[in-house]
Amino acid sequence: MRAWKLLGLAGILAGVATGAAVARDERVRRHYDAGEIRERLHKRHDEAVAREAADDSTAG
Repeated sequence: MRAWKLLGLAGILAGVATGAAVARDERVRRHYDAGEIRERLHKRHDEAVAREAADDSTAG
């Protein structure tokens, strides 16, 4: 019976830890304004296009 109690407690603690991590990530994500997000997405897109172009030039 004691093992079940410990397992339940471990499950509750895991849930709390997961919730804390999600809340922290959400705070970080909301810290950006729309312009910053747009700039980051454009930068990532440009890097992906450049990487694809480099792959195509070395493959051919």
